[in-house]
Amino acid sequence: MDTTTAGRVLRSEWTKITSVRSTVWTLAAAVVVTVALGMLISLLIRNTFDELSTADRITFDPTLTSFAGTSLGQLAMIAFGILVVSGEYSTGLIRASLSAVPRRGLLMAAKLTVATALALAVGTATSFLAFFGGQAMLGDHRTTLGEPGVLRAVFGGGLYMGLIALFAMGATWMLRSPMLSFGVLMPFFFLVSSILANVPATEKLGRYLPDQAGQRVMSVVEADDRPYGPWGGLGIMALWVIAALLGGYLLLKKRDA
Repeated sequence: MDTTTAGRVLRSEWTKITSVRSTVWTLAAAVVVTVALGMLISLLIRNTFDELSTADRITFDPTLTSFAGTSLGQLAMIAFGILVVSGEYSTGLIRASLSAVPRRGLLMAAKLTVATALALAVGTATSFLAFFGGQAMLGDHRTTLGEPGVLRAVFGGGLYMGLIALFAMGATWMLRSPMLSFGVLMPFFFLVSSILANVPATEKLGRYLPDQAGQRVMSVVEADDRPYGPWGGLGIMALWVIAALLGGYLLLKKRDA
């Protein structure tokens, strides 16, 4: 690959992604929502800790509590992934992009590289901010980065946020339409996934969905009998991401702009 061409494509994708207000605002929203909600729930837990049952106290996970805002913050990361891809289709810019970069694999790789770097940077910063903010609210029930498994969980939280954005990108390349992508992904991750993972009839299947498996990496205390550990759960999520990106790539090569 011509490194000069690749560099130009990367700079072009950086400009396209960072110059659009909606993508910048979704990243900012991911930080604010995740950190603020995590701190609020941590404060509520601190004030009601004595009312918890014995079983809940034994399985209490102060690290995971800090990430309580991830359930909503991830929606902003999903929106980021959707907008990065669908913006070109909704505006017709995809035709100009493909004319300038006929090698569709190169175009996709450049966009993925830039978006991944942004998502992982924001996700990691969000994870650390959420952890420290949540622990400050928990008071005597807090933990520290030096405790076993905590640093892994915090870094894992950043990886999870980055992976969820990548999954959304792959799915959007397959769906192309921004409305369809939002209509499918938002309800699924906000509602359907949680229902499938908590209803006895579908619980075992639900545990292998991308978000349910990936979020296991943010836990330090094992509160259930899942057949995989923290990194195993993140690995399952990574397989979902690879499948989504592969599907997006195959359809990008096959279909007209």
